[in-house]
Amino acid sequence: MFKMITTLIRGQASEAEQSIADANALPLLRQQIRDASFSVKRSRHAVAVAIANQKQEEERAADIANRLKDLETRALAAIDAGDDAIATEAAQAIAELEMEKTACNQSLSRTHQEIERLKAEISKSQMRLRDIERGQRVAVATERAQKLSGISPAQNTSSLHDAEDTLKRLEQRQKNASLVAKAEQELEQVNCADNLTERMAKKGFGKPLETSADMVLQRLKSKPKTKKADT
Repeated sequence: MFKMITTLIRGQASEAEQSIADANALPLLRQQIRDASFSVKRSRHAVAVAIANQKQEEERAADIANRLKDLETRALAAIDAGDDAIATEAAQAIAELEMEKTACNQSLSRTHQEIERLKAEISKSQMRLRDIERGQRVAVATERAQKLSGISPAQNTSSLHDAEDTLKRLEQRQKNASLVAKAEQELEQVNCADNLTERMAKKGFGKPLETSADMVLQRLKSKPKTKKADT
């Protein structure tokens, strides 16, 4: 019974863990990509250090070769001169340098093989990282599309109706404002014309617009006189 309960608890914990991982898959993937990218950069740095050490070892090997060549030349000259003592010392130094040269060449060979192996691994890792980054971009685009497709048609229709109503109200308000502006412009033109006519009439250009007392008196005087009826 206890074993069954323990198994059940572990199963529930595993499912909860998987559920959390699924719910946070994209943030988790982004962090894993960052970690992988950091590892690749660290590997590249290690290879760069190894290449620098290899160049130093190659320079050391070249120096040993030059010293060997120089000592052999000098040892041969000592032998020709019959100086066996110094020739023996030169031979001993040559033997030591040759052992050092052998060890150096072996080290260079191992370093070269290791560098080539690391380069191949880094190249594969970089290709895998690029594939994962492309997959991440596709996953992000897919999730966005799925979120958009998750919006119900009713919500879309409601939003469209609201937008159409708002547009109609806006168009109607703009139309009313245009009509008001046009009417005001016409009234202004009429007022301008009336003012001009009034000013011209006051200066005596054309028929007067207002009737004055003098005009009434003049009109009365111009009427024919009527005769009084005989009583």
